[in-house]
Amino acid sequence: MKRFDGKVVLITGGGGAIGSAAARRFHAEGARVCVVDMDFGRAEEVAGQFGDAGLAIAADVAVEDDSEHAVSECLAHFNRLDVVFNNAGISGTATPVQNMEVEEWDRVLQINLRGVFMILRASLRAMIDRAIPGSIVNMGSSMAGWDVLSGGAHYAASKHAIVGLTKTAALDAAPWGIRINAICPGVIETTLGVPASDRDSYLKGVARFAKRIPLRRIGTPDDVAATVCFLASEDARHVTGADWLIDGGQTLQSWANAPAADAYPSSIDGPR
Repeated sequence: MKRFDGKVVLITGGGGAIGSAAARRFHAEGARVCVVDMDFGRAEEVAGQFGDAGLAIAADVAVEDDSEHAVSECLAHFNRLDVVFNNAGISGTATPVQNMEVEEWDRVLQINLRGVFMILRASLRAMIDRAIPGSIVNMGSSMAGWDVLSGGAHYAASKHAIVGLTKTAALDAAPWGIRINAICPGVIETTLGVPASDRDSYLKGVARFAKRIPLRRIGTPDDVAATVCFLASEDARHVTGADWLIDGGQTLQSWANAPAADAYPSSIDGPR
């Protein structure tokens, strides 16, 4: 498929596992791709795979000037902007609410919420000014937009907020034909950033967690990239303001349907 021939895509956090997987998928489908990351080296490594169809941009999305620069640099280089994957974010340090420092709260909200807002705002202005009926996909809610995580009040608050931001922005942008959606990944398997010495224990943890997911597998960056490309494409032309779960049924699991279980119940369809 070449659903993005002639299109220009901007991806924040593009040097990470999910961002780079999305960049490769968009490029494979014909797009020119602007890879935005705080780490210019990582952005260059990804964008360099695409030759003249790739552009690396260094930016901290939590800084207003950087967000504006990322969008303007993309426009200056490729002369248009059709799709944005607003992907940059952090998880923060797990801390109970009563022990959380204001600085840690602010750090997570700055990147996860303020950063998403500023890239969203700059992208919308560019699309409206150029009469481009584009598409924006926010790495919005993740599973924390549907669930809660002990010690993750800052993270969950930012992700819940992005659901409201996405829905409101979708309504505001609809008169220009611009669609805005959010994706909500569950646990996604990637060894990026995991030290080689820790990878065996990490993979064992992944296998253990997979037992608690109804589809019995952890998601991959390519699973997320496929959903992002669908939502950004004309195949989803009548989808806006949605927040799509990509979790293998993870959020269906609860104490009520598996009290104290180590795995999702297998009695429904026989032993696994």
